[in-house]
Amino acid sequence: MTTIAENPTSTADLAGLLAQHRAGRALEAPFYVSQEVFDADISGVFAKCWIFVATEAEVREPGDFITLDIGPYSIIVVRSDDGSIRALHNVCRHRGSRVLTESRGSVGNIVCGYHQWTYDTDGKLLHAGSQAPNFDPKCFGLKRIHARSVGGLIFICLAENPPEDFEDMASRVAPYITPHQLERTKVAAQEDIVETGNWKLVMENNRECYHCENGHPELVCTFFPTWGYTDLDQIPERLLPAHARYLRSQAELERACQERDMPHALIEEISGRVSAFRIQREPLDGAGESYTRDGSAASQKLLADFDTPRLGRMSLHHQPNSWFHLLADHAVTFTVLPLAADRTLVRTTWLVHEDAVEGVDYDLATLTDVWHHTNEQDGTFVGRAQAGVTSPAYEPGPYAPNEYQVAGFITWYLERMTEELTR
Repeated sequence: MTTIAENPTSTADLAGLLAQHRAGRALEAPFYVSQEVFDADISGVFAKCWIFVATEAEVREPGDFITLDIGPYSIIVVRSDDGSIRALHNVCRHRGSRVLTESRGSVGNIVCGYHQWTYDTDGKLLHAGSQAPNFDPKCFGLKRIHARSVGGLIFICLAENPPEDFEDMASRVAPYITPHQLERTKVAAQEDIVETGNWKLVMENNRECYHCENGHPELVCTFFPTWGYTDLDQIPERLLPAHARYLRSQAELERACQERDMPHALIEEISGRVSAFRIQREPLDGAGESYTRDGSAASQKLLADFDTPRLGRMSLHHQPNSWFHLLADHAVTFTVLPLAADRTLVRTTWLVHEDAVEGVDYDLATLTDVWHHTNEQDGTFVGRAQAGVTSPAYEPGPYAPNEYQVAGFITWYLERMTEELTR
């Protein structure tokens, strides 16, 4: 066992931590509490991988922008004048000032408030005031970041050479996302919470439902309690009736998907590649229509041109920082952004049809109810976990069989960190 007092913190010692990890168990404490490990996470994971940052619905019109921070990086995501999505470093090319200081808004041009250097929405420098005769504005545009929209979901990559396998992932998940027509949605609500835990604890908590039965009373109304079990023999006897109900609902959903030419099969590649992911269309319990307490649709205005609300949930998980639930009536996206070794921003965005009217087609409280409460509950669990791993008594325990996706996430993380150390 490694105690806090003995924790290695240097990059060299990080290699030792990676080597001593025991497969099938949680990570050692330094992975969750060390500033040096946190810095390595930013450089080895968040600055190298494709990261989900926003939806196109958040930047609907030319000039619409959001800003966000990933470790020391400040980033602008903006819809350019030609309608494409751009990502730019939020650092003025004059003397480094933050250019845009608001979290979101709309601009004609991007103007630095310090000395009024002015850029267009592609990052091109338009105006720099009095400069020397040999000054070349073409050399001083805002630095660009790789950006890619997949069915209305915006991903960025800070690396000069992004992982090439993202295109393979995108081509395989796009047919699952496209039927929901996210480009024809708008933001109904967005909620930010700061969880007092390391970003990996946030992701681990999300990738299992071992805690759902007793921890998420609102969620389990529509979330089958046997989710995560891969072997029928592992399912407790008391949950067998729920599993039988799931199998009936799954067969009904598969018929509905086949009739509408919508893919539904599980694709699960959660480690062994950089752009690792899991995607599947699965049934919901209750009325089977949406994430509400009785499972009925939260919006009467369905997405796209769906002819029925009973299409279950299309769920996508992408390493390292996001998960998504796309339903017939609305979509919910989640992005995880590390703020510090023990603080993590979790942003939840609810999307509805662009023509849906609040108070007529949907009630906002009903729409957000399940995940609002679930997020609060998860924040509590993550905070408790962070408090626990700081104790000298902490020792990594074994994963349960239905926590295999947590084990997969940890395997993926260790792959990334090992790759970073051997560059």
